[in-house]
Amino acid sequence: MATRELTPADYMAMLRRRWVLIVVLGLIGPPLAYAVSRILPDRFRSQTLVLIEQPTVSNKIVESLDTSDINQRLSSMQQQILSRSRLEPIIRQFNLYPQDVNRKSMDELVARLQRTIEVTPIAPMTETRTQQLPGFYIAVTLDNARNAQEVCTAVTSLFIEQNLRLRQEHSEVTTQFLAQELESAKASLDEQDGKLAAFKSHHIGELPDDEQTNLNLLTGLTSQLDASTQALARAQQDKTFTESLLSQQVAALQASQTGQNPETLEQQLIALQTRLGNLQSTYTEDHPDVIRAKHDIAVLQKKIADSEGQNNAPGAGKGQRMSVEPAQIQQLRAQVHNDDLMIASKTKEQEQIRKQIGLYQERVQSSPAVEQQYKELTRGYQTALDSYNELQKKRDNSEMATNLERKQEGEQFSVLDPANLPDKPSFPNRPLFVLGGLGGGLGLGLGLALLLEMKDTSVKTERDVEFALHLPVLAMVPAIEPASEKKGKRAPNQNSADTSVEVGARA
Repeated sequence: MATRELTPADYMAMLRRRWVLIVVLGLIGPPLAYAVSRILPDRFRSQTLVLIEQPTVSNKIVESLDTSDINQRLSSMQQQILSRSRLEPIIRQFNLYPQDVNRKSMDELVARLQRTIEVTPIAPMTETRTQQLPGFYIAVTLDNARNAQEVCTAVTSLFIEQNLRLRQEHSEVTTQFLAQELESAKASLDEQDGKLAAFKSHHIGELPDDEQTNLNLLTGLTSQLDASTQALARAQQDKTFTESLLSQQVAALQASQTGQNPETLEQQLIALQTRLGNLQSTYTEDHPDVIRAKHDIAVLQKKIADSEGQNNAPGAGKGQRMSVEPAQIQQLRAQVHNDDLMIASKTKEQEQIRKQIGLYQERVQSSPAVEQQYKELTRGYQTALDSYNELQKKRDNSEMATNLERKQEGEQFSVLDPANLPDKPSFPNRPLFVLGGLGGGLGLGLGLALLLEMKDTSVKTERDVEFALHLPVLAMVPAIEPASEKKGKRAPNQNSADTSVEVGARA
């Protein structure tokens, strides 16, 4: 039996032979398990559901500062809340474990309470695109229903308060950090701004934006210098000519007074007409020199006419002397004086123009070096300005996020199902214990039955004989007993197997 292969018929035969043992143990198991459940202390389980609500203001409008994973944050909060500093006040407040307060240390009691608190995250639905944690359960199991509810409520409040405090602290610390960085960026920006302003003040007119203006001004000053040079040359020519006329007029006057006439008025007229022709070939009729030459010719022609009239008049003598210079000579002297003033003015103007040309030429020549320095300063200023603007934007967003957390408009925990007051213990579950006792009794009965069958070496079936003797069975003789003994000793499994005598012979 211990070595041959068993068939389903063998197992059925075992059950028929050992059914009493199995049934007895199966009947004993449930009452025994129920008695054990009555001995074990009752444990009450209080549970609450906490939802993680998303911010009321979209993250596109006010970006949240706390970007940590909610699972990691929840695990960190769980470690903080289940620490001794948080659980010891709860143990003292609700007088938990009064029979063990004096016998055990507070660390053991805290560890005991920690084992009774369960935090179970809710897995997000697979149909949704987001993997954001929707919420979590908090369950507390104690030997008193009221204590379990109160402790569960207290732990839930700790989670909610801790979440709000952590988010507010994170927002405030971030805002303070950004404010300090913004102050540093502002100081750097002010420094760069001061350097740029000092550079502009020191290089007025030499900046890259002034290069084209300098070139235009330089071109204009060159034209002015050419015009001034031409005007100076004309003034010098006019002076030379006027001085020649003046010397002729003075000589003529002296000749007329002394009786000598080295040059007649007609010769002066011819010289003036020749000069007028030269001027007309160079300038237009509206040119001042042409107009002046025409005027001088007209004056000289009038003078010749007056001189002829005086020579023909009675009593006019060659020895007559003039005590005052004629108006013509006075006009020539005045003209020479004006020419001197014009020459001095144009000379001074030329000097000023040359100085300005030299200044603008120096600016144009130094423009590349100044442009390079200006670009370096501008680059540093732009970098400081961009950094300042970026930090200011982040600081403003951080302040809005902090205000959002203070008003509790950000991500927060909300209690969907408050902690319940259990009306029956969650442990021990007596119906489950009874079922367990039934299953345990039946299993124990089956195990004992199989063990007894394995230890039983008696031969019960034809197959046992063939397996043990290695001989075929020729006939089976049943046990023959008196009728009186048959009635008293009728075996319960007689229908399946009777005591028999097997006889075998080799084929």
